[in-house]
This record gives sequence, structure tokens and C-alpha cells, in this order.
Amino acid sequence: MTRDIKTALAESLEPANWDFLQPHAKRDALIIVAPSLDIVEVGSAIAHDQTEAVQKWIEQGQLQKPSADQLSLWNAQPTKAFNTLIVQPYVLVQEIDSVT
Repeated sequence: MTRDIKTALAESLEPANWDFLQPHAKRDALIIVAPSLDIVEVGSAIAHDQTEAVQKWIEQGQLQKPSADQLSLWNAQPTKAFNTLIVQPYVLVQEIDSVT
């Protein structure tokens, strides 16, 4: 019996610090998911090859690769926290707002 992909993805959603994510950034595998999107829904759409939905999010700027400025900022903050979801070959990330 196979588990539903969405359930499996939801169970594999984990927080990670930037220092853990740097190697994935170096191999150009990070995809930033806008806070307005459900990262599990996005992961499920990618896993199911739902190209229309994914393309729409890209066009709306809700899915994107990190910019050079973002990478520089995060490199200066190795403990910056993200929610992460691995959908091979990508690592989906959403910033976790730090409470000050």
C-alpha cells in the first residue's frame, strides 16, 4: 500500500538553518516558496508534474531561485531558519520569520 504523496511530504517537512542549506544552494537546487503558498501543496504539485500550476506560481513570482542578494544575506546569517521540503532534485524552502 502506498502512502498519499501529500501525507508523506507533510511528514517530511522540517525546519533547517541556512548553514545546512548552503550545499543545496551551491548546486542550484533551492527553490524559494512564497509565504502565501502552502509548501506541501507546492511539493505535491511538483511531485505530480502539475506544470500548469507550477508555471503559474513561477510567473507570479511565488516560486523562484534565490537571488545573489538573498544568498549574500543568508550567508551572513548561518542560523537563519527555513521550513524545508525535499522533492528530488529540489529543496523547497520558506523563510521562518524570526521573532525579536
